Amino acid sequence: MDARARVSIQTEDFDLGQEVARLRAGDAGVGAVVSFIGTVRDLSEGGDVSRMELEHYPGMTEASIEAMIDEAMTRFQLRSARVVHRVGPLLPGDQIVLVAVSSAHRGEAFQGCEFLMDYLKTQAPFWKKEHTPEGARWVDARASDDAALQRWGLAAGNAQAPGSGA
Repeated sequence: MDARARVSIQTEDFDLGQEVARLRAGDAGVGAVVSFIGTVRDLSEGGDVSRMELEHYPGMTEASIEAMIDEAMTRFQLRSARVVHRVGPLLPGDQIVLVAVSSAHRGEAFQGCEFLMDYLKTQAPFWKKEHTPEGARWVDARASDDAALQRWGLAAGNAQAPGSGA
């Protein structure tokens, strides 16, 4: 893998320390690094989750995330960004996603990281299936995730209205 690659979709786990080292490598202008790691919870919608499966469209997913990184780089004057997203079967406690950004200043780094995470939750082409004692179920988009993206001036509209059954 290219040491400066910005997006990786993979089945294997990732190491935060290694990813941050790659992000900062050779850039003495970095004044702040902000990262977010998402993990699989053992509960969802009040039920136990024994595992989660994530699927994506290879090529389309990476291009979509690359475009949003370009947007974040411009909006928040980021120096670099890195998104690692896992696919395949995952267990409670497993890492799912890493978003890490660097900037000259902390404010831009925090905003850039949050912007990218909000985008990933609503717009990136991933599909999640949770396995529970009652059976498997696809995870729908949440209205709160759409609202988080809207505060950046981006339309979402992925969530189903409560009780719509659609």
